Amino acid sequence: MEEALNSATQSPNSKVEPSDTRENGAAQETTVTKKKRGKRRERTRKVKEIPVNQLSTSHDPSPRQRTQATQTDNGQPEKTMATAETQTRSPLVQDKSTQTPGIRFAREPLSTPQALATPAPLPTQSPLDQLPRDQVPPSPPASPQGPQEKQSRRTSKRRDPNELFVLTWNIDGLDREDMDERFPKLLHYLSRIRADIVLLQELISPIADVLEEIMTDYDLIRGNTSGYFTGILLLKARVKLLQSSVVNYPTTEMSRNLLMAQLSFSGHQLWVMTSHLESGKASSQERMNQLRRVWKRMREAPDDHAVIFGGDSNLRDREVKWLGGLPEGISDVWELLEQPEDCRYTWDTVTNNNKDVDFKAQLRFDRVYMRPGKEGAKVTPVSMKLVGQDRLKCGRFTSDHWGILCKFSVDL
Repeated sequence: MEEALNSATQSPNSKVEPSDTRENGAAQETTVTKKKRGKRRERTRKVKEIPVNQLSTSHDPSPRQRTQATQTDNGQPEKTMATAETQTRSPLVQDKSTQTPGIRFAREPLSTPQALATPAPLPTQSPLDQLPRDQVPPSPPASPQGPQEKQSRRTSKRRDPNELFVLTWNIDGLDREDMDERFPKLLHYLSRIRADIVLLQELISPIADVLEEIMTDYDLIRGNTSGYFTGILLLKARVKLLQSSVVNYPTTEMSRNLLMAQLSFSGHQLWVMTSHLESGKASSQERMNQLRRVWKRMREAPDDHAVIFGGDSNLRDREVKWLGGLPEGISDVWELLEQPEDCRYTWDTVTNNNKDVDFKAQLRFDRVYMRPGKEGAKVTPVSMKLVGQDRLKCGRFTSDHWGILCKFSVDL
């Protein structure tokens, strides 16, 4: 499954001289095969060689790790991603209340990451029709420049400019077991789906580095640079990054934060957000505090911007009820789509055996919220589908979470 991906990462200087005999040809073919295997082992090694002290699980508390957020939740800038300048934190003491001062949107411009290579070809069909049905991942472009870039632009023009595809997925990057199968399958899904916006949770630096190396037709925004963190992938041919910021949760014990990005899609501006809320039953109060802050940021976005949030909320339904339900103007996309039963459970230990737990649970940890703009483009959810339900040869899945792929219509 990985050879097609690895063929693009071979050095262009690796050449096989022609031979007049079959024996020499066979020997040289064996040499090339060994080089491919070496590349594959090297890429898997980068992902698997993670210091043990960085590891945890998505549902167990982990030691507090250093964060590099651009804002604290009290609205004061701490360190910007663009300038790395620091300012004094407000002396106001923060407790677990949910009242927080307003945030200024559109205040911290962030330059778009430099392209590392030519984008891979985009599918002409809907991403919902591109979900993988086999075990062979598509081949990345064989050369850094040439027809692939032109084909990518042509294909993006053929796709409906009023259809926006958003994928949110906790990829469980902390779990190193069976990474030689799970990580190539993750690349397989991302390459075949080609969502316009990908919201990722439980990223780690080795995985993020390889994503940037291989998925060159996307921009990657990182929510941090150490430990495990969130990230946003933006399809360059369809989405333009205007700015981004990170907001720290002041009372988190797990280094959790909120990653936000202002985008332009088909000429329409919108905000997207992702977060990995506090894990575990014991963290219910902190998790609800964080959720309130997410909702507050969504409400404070400009009226002419639609807002889409997707992430691993770790929520239990009763916690939303304890908060009095969803705030006015914010909707749960799963509920808007009449609660499709096949998308109800995103963390399902009945079906998914990635986590060795002594209990069975079916929970809707992963959620997508939206706040439509009062002005400007009208963003409407059209459909939802789960991703990552193909069992691998090792008997496990790509992640212990299913991903959620949503289709939105964007109209004036």
